[in-house]
Parts: sequence; structure tokens; C-alpha cells
Amino acid sequence: MQLIKKGHACIRLEKDDRTLVIDPGGFSEADAAVGADAVLVTHEHPDHFDEPRLRAAMEASPEARIWAPRSVAGQLSAAFPGRVEAVGHGDTFTAAGFEVEVHGELHAVIHPDIPRITNVGYLLDGAVFHPGDAFTVPGRPVETLMLPVHAPWSKVSEVIDYLREVAPTRAIDVHDALLSETGRPVYDRLLGPQGPGVAGAEHGRMAVGESTLL
Repeated sequence: MQLIKKGHACIRLEKDDRTLVIDPGGFSEADAAVGADAVLVTHEHPDHFDEPRLRAAMEASPEARIWAPRSVAGQLSAAFPGRVEAVGHGDTFTAAGFEVEVHGELHAVIHPDIPRITNVGYLLDGAVFHPGDAFTVPGRPVETLMLPVHAPWSKVSEVIDYLREVAPTRAIDVHDALLSETGRPVYDRLLGPQGPGVAGAEHGRMAVGESTLL
């Protein structure tokens, strides 16, 4: 499959002439989901879920469908009847030719005063895992982990420990829009060979629009 990095937490995956997009939110390009056969949303925060971007995708591809937690699906079902599916932890389904497993239930704690919301992660073809805004461990080997490298709800020691626990073959940064180019090398160093170690995983980051073959 081909992985294309989009803005912030959004990625596009292409396989057999079909396209799946995860989390085209407000920090992603306006057309991040256009052309997708399937769109997966991890949770309702606006940097992951943006209705105009989803509407653009659904209008561009009349057969496109969306899978999301009930908190998101409920906001879209009336606009796109029969094309939105609510999913939760333990569900499995096929989307755009990808076999999808749903893992996780709650968003990471931002602050004790802020109520936690539903957040799910998606494991695609048993190989690529996008956790959304949580350090969910899928409980099975992962080849490629989309690593939420920087967020108001995390610190770098937690990112390192999460990467160690999942122990993927490779980790690719997502959730990076709040990091400046000045700050990025700090994370690259800590998660790379000069850092405390991440169980042998190959860590890297991709520029927006860059693609790689998985």
C-alpha cells in the first residue's frame, strides 16, 4: 500500500486503485479527503473531524462512506443517509478494500477538569495502526505505527514509552501541526538512535504530501 502524509493527523492510504483517508481535520488540507473511497474518523475534536472536508469527499465520490465513533457518526448520518457507520472497540469491517480493526475507547487525558471523549484507533490490514488521540496498544504486532508525536495531552517520555510498548517495525509521525520546524529536531533526536531507545523501531517523519510504499 502507498502511504501519503497529509496535514497534522491525516493520512491517505492507496491500494489496488482505492483510497482510504483517516482524520481529515481542520489542520489538514481542504481537499485532504477528496477522492477517497472510505474515510475513517478517530474522534470528534476539530483537528481530526471537520464536516466541510468530509462533505467535500462525499460529494466528490457518491459511493464514498465514513466510519466513525457514534459521537461523530451521529452528526453526519442525516446528511449522508446510508453512508455513515458508527463503530467502536472490537468492531471489524472492510473499507475501500482494507481490512479494519477498531481498538480503544477513550481519548487521552488532557486535564482532569476536561471530560474524556470517545476515541478509537484503526488497524489496517493488520499492518498500519493509527491510534488517534490516545496511546492505545492494539495487542498484536504492528508493522507501521502512526505516532502522535506532539499534543496537549502528552509529554515526550510517554511518546517514547508508547513506541517501546507497541514495538513496531517503523513509526511515522502524525499529530505534528503544533510543532515548529525549530522544535522538530528535538523529537527526532529523542526518538532516534541518539535518544533513550525505542525497541529498535525505525523512526521517521514525512513532509506533507510526501509518500512512501509500505
